[in-house]
Amino acid sequence: MRINKFLAESGVASRRGADKLIEEGRVKLNGKTLTAVGCEIDPERDTITVDGKKIKPLNRYTYIMFNKPKGCVTTFDDSKDKGRIEGEKPENKRKTVYDYLKDINKRLVPVGRLDYDSEGLLLFTNDGDMVYKLTHPANQIPKTYQVTIEGHPSQSDIEKLRNGVVLDDGVKTGHAIVTLTGQDDKYSKLEITIFEGKNREIRRMLQAVGYNVTLLRRKAIGDLKLGGLARGTYRYLTDKEIKYLKKL
Repeated sequence: MRINKFLAESGVASRRGADKLIEEGRVKLNGKTLTAVGCEIDPERDTITVDGKKIKPLNRYTYIMFNKPKGCVTTFDDSKDKGRIEGEKPENKRKTVYDYLKDINKRLVPVGRLDYDSEGLLLFTNDGDMVYKLTHPANQIPKTYQVTIEGHPSQSDIEKLRNGVVLDDGVKTGHAIVTLTGQDDKYSKLEITIFEGKNREIRRMLQAVGYNVTLLRRKAIGDLKLGGLARGTYRYLTDKEIKYLKKL
């Protein structure tokens, strides 16, 4: 078994996160620091540690749906978050999603991220294969958002969003499903479904066509919907929901 798959299935991090831990020299195999991310291991015979702590494989997976509120970051420790507000002192840590999951004693990692000012559906699990499957761009998992913007987008701008726009880093987004759902004198409401999940993708998409986002809420991953789950609370997924995600 590859070391990154073992670490992911043990709930330490996603596969990509496990590779990063190895690159940082934080993973040891039988007492020796690993340098090769593609290393093969025998979970029954080898001893793996991360930051000096022995890692044991988990026998049971946990799946949680969390309604992330605005004003918290999707990270375990904000002191390591490179996205800290400019000028903020290191000791002034922002609230993290894990502050809402204090009574969950299993090692759960988020399935993707929502930024500090975004809210809505966020999944947590210790199933590394599930994390990989739902976050890898090649799998084209649809994620649907409710978005409020300043101003009134033209039909031309909506078509641009649907067909893909060039972001600030020069990368063009893939196709999206974009529907105008409401307007008033100052704001417009959109429902947007994307299939890639680039960093802050929807905010950057709308910025590319000249609009500022004032509210961004993820409402669904595939057909799995947030429903009436209150902000800042979580629930365990049902067996039916877990089976659905595995079949996506």
